[in-house]
Formats: sequence, structure tokens, C-alpha cells
Amino acid sequence: MAARLTVISTHLDDAVFGAGELIAAHPGAVVITAFAGIPARDELTGWDRDCGFAGARQAMFTRRREDAEALALLRATPCWLDFCDVQYAPSPDYADIRAALARELERHDSDVVAFPLGLFHSDHQLVSRATLELIDAQRIWLAYEEALYRRIPRAVDDRLAELARAGITIGKITALTPNSPVLKTRAVLCYASQLRGLGRPGRPGQGDLAEPERYWRLAR
Repeated sequence: MAARLTVISTHLDDAVFGAGELIAAHPGAVVITAFAGIPARDELTGWDRDCGFAGARQAMFTRRREDAEALALLRATPCWLDFCDVQYAPSPDYADIRAALARELERHDSDVVAFPLGLFHSDHQLVSRATLELIDAQRIWLAYEEALYRRIPRAVDDRLAELARAGITIGKITALTPNSPVLKTRAVLCYASQLRGLGRPGRPGQGDLAEPERYWRLAR
């Protein structure tokens, strides 16, 4: 029987950008996105403006649609939590994120859980911290290197060293997914608004999205 996969995503694109090939290799996977909430206030942030939006609510409804289209291509199911991106609201307590993730992981009963390593950005770090506290011996836990942020000098090495100091056992995974990125590329292109923002001068480049995915198996 094929392993049942759940991928935890910080925002509505991170799972596909960082683990799209893994998702494609596990039809029926579930993607839980923590910061998928619709903001109450319809303000316009700089990032949303660069992505072509007129307000936060338009941005999030469009991003949900893009996410649903991308995951349908990968034969995965979206699960959107109601926490709001830090650009819209103060960060929630990580314990609330942990509790919400624990409920969803119990509901979906997966054998393998992939989640962000937590390389940069407060939202990513909150999701990574919350998930780390859920690691148990009943599942395989894989941390994926977030696209774009893994290019920050020493970001991956420093994060792995931090986890090792916290008592986490770390093993590098190689050849985890088939080397056939065509389906992932099609899914990435569904996130047209995000790609528009990333393509602007001064923003991180999109080239990293085509680089091989990298994972680390974590255990306590």
C-alpha cells in the first residue's frame, strides 16, 4: 500500500514550490495550509500590490483559487486553516497553530508528514516550530527546504545546527521523488499572482523553483 502523505504549507504556494514533486508522487495527498485565512480588513499591502491586487480580500480569494487549481493538477486535496498571514494581522500563538495542525493530522491519518524547515519569515518559523512539537514515532517526518529562502547564505546549515542543538535527530534524504518536474512546473504556473510579484525588480528570483527538492528526515 502506498504511503499516505500530508504536506504542511505555510502559505498558499509554499507546499507546491518546495515539495511539488513529492506531492505529485503521492496521489491523494493532503496539503494543510496554515495561513490561508481571509482578512477582515481589506487593506492593500506592498506585496499584494506587486502581485496585481487591489486589496487583501481579493488577494486571498484569488490565492485560494490558484492553490486549488495547482493541487488538482497534482491530484492532492487542499485543507485551508483560518490563520491570517502576518502582513494582515498579528501573529497567532504557535500553540494555537500546533493544536490546529494536530487536529488535522489526526483527521487525515497520514503515514508521512512533510513540513517547512523554517528557514526565514516569521510565519514559516511559527509553522515549523509548531510541527516540530508534534513529531512522534508513528509517522515519518520530513522537513523540506523552502524554495527561495534556501538560497539565503547559511540558512539551511544554521537551521539544521539549531535543530541538532534542540535534540532533533537529522538525516538527509536523497532520491526521494522521481526526477520528472514537468507536473510540478505546471502546478507552479497556477500561482500566477505570486509569480508576478516574484518577477518584480528587487524580489527573489523564480529560478529556485526549478531546482531539485531537498528533504531532511527528523526524529526525536
